[in-house]
Amino acid sequence: MSQALVLYYTRTGTTEKMAQAIADTLSEEGVSTDLVDVSQFQIDDLTKYDLIVIGSPTYYGTMAAEIKEILDESIKLHGDLNGKIGGAFSSSANRAGGNETTIWSILSALLIHGMVIKGVVEGSHYGPVAVGTFDDKAKKDCQNYARELSQLLKSLKSAPAV
Repeated sequence: MSQALVLYYTRTGTTEKMAQAIADTLSEEGVSTDLVDVSQFQIDDLTKYDLIVIGSPTYYGTMAAEIKEILDESIKLHGDLNGKIGGAFSSSANRAGGNETTIWSILSALLIHGMVIKGVVEGSHYGPVAVGTFDDKAKKDCQNYARELSQLLKSLKSAPAV
């Protein structure tokens, strides 16, 4: 069975609610999923996952230091995450708070690891965002994103080796 990690940092609880919605949907889609607060995470565990989704609040247009620290530590795993699927999500207090740049900063690190990233046609194209609170739109976007990632994971896992 495929293994997924939803790793997050939260201060107000919004990013945690997003992480929970993504993890719940992945589980509903039949993907074994671990939901982990970044403070409880060990970097070497990254290699056991097929899908890694990382969430952070937006601080000054980029990820929280707690998430950046994990990504900085991941350099020791360079090459070991190649071909795995990655994704990101973010929350902010304001509409123009920098959510897209936060998501891009996370996705950039995952791309450098050689991970596969998937955009979303409808909704939040780069990854789900919540503005202010975890409302119905943010929940729907999180669930849709998780379904899209689950479908990609299942597709890649069932594809014949090249």
